[in-house]
Amino acid sequence: MPYEPAASGTWDSDGPELLPPGHRVGDWIVDEPLGTGAWATVYAAHPAEAGAEEGADAPSVALKVMPTAGLAPRQARNVAEAAHREVELARATGHPRLVRLLGSLVLAAPDRPALDGAIVLVMERARCSLRERLATPVGAAEAARLITGICQGLAHLHAAGWVHADLKPENILIGTDGEVRLSDFGFAVELSGTHGYAPPMGTLDYLPPERWREPLGEQGVRIRPTADIWALGIVVHEVFTGGARPFPGATPTARGAAVQEYAAGRTALRLDPAVPEFWRALATDCLAPSHEARAPHTAERLLARITAGRPARPRRRRVLRAALLALAVCTAVGGAVWSYTGRDATDDGPARVQVFNADRGCRERPERIPECSLGLAIDPRRPYTAENVVPARVWHGDLLAADCRLPDGQPIIDEEDHRSSVWLRIRLPHASPPATAWLPAVRTRDHPALPPCPRPSG
Repeated sequence: MPYEPAASGTWDSDGPELLPPGHRVGDWIVDEPLGTGAWATVYAAHPAEAGAEEGADAPSVALKVMPTAGLAPRQARNVAEAAHREVELARATGHPRLVRLLGSLVLAAPDRPALDGAIVLVMERARCSLRERLATPVGAAEAARLITGICQGLAHLHAAGWVHADLKPENILIGTDGEVRLSDFGFAVELSGTHGYAPPMGTLDYLPPERWREPLGEQGVRIRPTADIWALGIVVHEVFTGGARPFPGATPTARGAAVQEYAAGRTALRLDPAVPEFWRALATDCLAPSHEARAPHTAERLLARITAGRPARPRRRRVLRAALLALAVCTAVGGAVWSYTGRDATDDGPARVQVFNADRGCRERPERIPECSLGLAIDPRRPYTAENVVPARVWHGDLLAADCRLPDGQPIIDEEDHRSSVWLRIRLPHASPPATAWLPAVRTRDHPALPPCPRPSG
């Protein structure tokens, strides 16, 4: 559920009644409200044992207070069921990447009728939510670590037979150790076989295309793990873009309409160029337009893909990114090579450039294995994906003929985090008729004096 920062500790017509600092809740003393949502308010609290109230080093927890007083019976039942799901999930799926539930109780507050009888969940306190963290730029290494943590949590959750069903930056917490904790399991669904059922609830911006048209049965709407995979794709995009969502629209409903247009094949998926190519390929798979297309991309397989495709820590051997593997194994690409009118080369002929693979492991392998091949793009201004490469592949050490340079193509980041928007136009030696393709400048350590490429024809 979405949370907004909580401000005051008194009742007003626009918000819930809040517990004041110093109020005792079970074995805990309330410090301050951290945020409030549709069903609950979360408070920081510290232990109530003697002396802890003033102890600067006293451990802090988060109290999730879920009122039931004054609600219609069905609403109160929904709140109780959400709390029950959180407790049951915590008992069944303890994991370092899931927020830890320390206990639960019923609040006795006869002097505060709106809060008397509220369900309280006692949880470990986080440093901030991912949404708060995205208020400032996230570096590539931290982004990789955060996404890895999210996948670890999802993989464990799914293996235990649960779907989060409301994955979003507000429900992804960052602990005091800087590591990810998935949280807020009020919408979580326990699977019975391949799917489960839940009320038609959730955050619109993170609903997969099929949820917009899923029929409502007696048990609710059908929920499957691929719903979390779709939401993960949205989150990956947000991590690299400061919270920007991949589907256009001024409102969640408008963005939902854009999702439906994409799912129907009427529009293409357009990810922000700020998303590096490895993560772009992963997000694209997460955002496949149907449950069936996303089903192969389980959280476990995505985690294995991430582990194989990125360094665990700086200075370690870098493995070729999965996005480049996708380019390498592409066997057929539709469309013609992006060609130019005008002169073909300089008067002195094309320059020779040597391909450089930033992956040390690939540089040290003498054989030309597909996993170490690199792709040449058809159009340097389009995303560098499998649909935008020529069938021919190149390897580290290959000599290519380059005849001009394009300074403002698609920005590319290699395995050593070198970034460039410069592309070199390459002559394909065995193509008939003669054709060209494009090599990212980060894929060579040569810097030939090449003329600028003429403007494209058409």
